[in-house]
Amino acid sequence: MIQGLRPKALEWRNEDLTVPKCAPISVTVGGKQYLLGLYDTAGQEDYDRLRPLSYPMTDVFLICFSVVNPASFQNVKEEWVPELKEYAPNVPFLLIGTQIDLRDDPKTLARLNDMKEKPICVEQGQKLAKEIGACCYVECSALTQKGLKTVFDEAIIAILTPKKHTVKKRIGSRCINCCLIT
Repeated sequence: MIQGLRPKALEWRNEDLTVPKCAPISVTVGGKQYLLGLYDTAGQEDYDRLRPLSYPMTDVFLICFSVVNPASFQNVKEEWVPELKEYAPNVPFLLIGTQIDLRDDPKTLARLNDMKEKPICVEQGQKLAKEIGACCYVECSALTQKGLKTVFDEAIIAILTPKKHTVKKRIGSRCINCCLIT
């Protein structure tokens, strides 16, 4: 989920996530402007059968996990990647570590310590991205905005430079659909 991200169009509340929401973002890469339509899908089990209905016509997926939630990191490999390989095997995807502003937060670290866990480090994210075949690994914080432009830039780049084995996607209109899996 992208929470607290500006502009206001991206500020979703938990109760709003039962239906995919679209937030258009204008992104300039290589001097060209693209309209990136972000769709945030519900990650709860109740929506396992509905979620793939939003996948057709998606040009790139952003698989997101919180760097301060090791269970969400584990879900990338166990749930999200297998789902994408089944329903959208030729679509590029990025691995996104979110909430990096909390990696050094004392309360968050204390909570993780109580559970005998630690935040996910950059190297773990990079290793997993390589292992699952992600185009890249990017970290960001919706709160501080750190890394957000890089996330969107890399999403566009992933579409413009598809892997050899992927089906080339339509880009003529420069309107690109992106599905967030959180």
